[in-house]
Amino acid sequence: MVSVSGEIAANQANWDERVPSHLVAYGVDEFIADPGRISATVRDDLPLLSPHLPGRSPAGLTLLHLQCHIGLDTLSWARLGAAVTGLDFSAASIAAARNVADRAGLPARFIHSEIDHAASACRDRFDVIYTGIGALCWLPDLTRWARVIAELLAPGGVFYVRDSHPMLNSVDDERDDDVLVVSRPYFAGRPLRYDEGTTYADGSVRLTNATTYEWQHSLSEIVQSLLDAGLALTSLTEHRTIPWRALPVLVRSEHGWVLPEGSDRLPLTFSLTATKSVG
Repeated sequence: MVSVSGEIAANQANWDERVPSHLVAYGVDEFIADPGRISATVRDDLPLLSPHLPGRSPAGLTLLHLQCHIGLDTLSWARLGAAVTGLDFSAASIAAARNVADRAGLPARFIHSEIDHAASACRDRFDVIYTGIGALCWLPDLTRWARVIAELLAPGGVFYVRDSHPMLNSVDDERDDDVLVVSRPYFAGRPLRYDEGTTYADGSVRLTNATTYEWQHSLSEIVQSLLDAGLALTSLTEHRTIPWRALPVLVRSEHGWVLPEGSDRLPLTFSLTATKSVG
């Protein structure tokens, strides 16, 4: 049996190897060339997060992006006026993010660290802590994750996350009919091992570090970990859309991928905000 440290090391090696193809697939050159461009992820997150921000805007706020990867979402928040810091466990991702920031002429700080050590790696306190979509499955321990968020938030600060819905993560993602079958665990347990050897951004790329591990977290585990860390939940929304084709049955709409018309049987993503008390 592989240890948690071994599983994380395998994931780090896999994400390091993804970087060259992701720089192309994510459109880094186009992002740099267009000073008004923000990532699709941040474009979707902005209306969900902004009602919880002072003045309904990230402008002038300090923002920490956990699991920032190559930094396009982080730098999108910089273009919206935030003073940004990105943090990721992949050294190659952080090196790429710093390079993109330099080429784009955007002020940003990028820190190489696992989330468990983020509070010592980054001693500042932030107005906003942001976690983009597709991140929570890479974390084995949400209790520690939530405590780090609470420690790094400034009093009155806001935490935000949007991710795939835990119920979607339990559904068989290989069926090509309209039947939804729960085939994977819903509640936390041992991680699921994958040996796909490709990257979601470019299926033609074959990775040497093919093995990854993902952890399932129920919606209650996600929420309760934040509550136990002393944060106050201020919003929780379940959404009918997702940015990628998570199931073969999904169809594209103007807002992302959705179940076929009339199939409101499954939440595809969720988002939440939580705050740290001033006192």
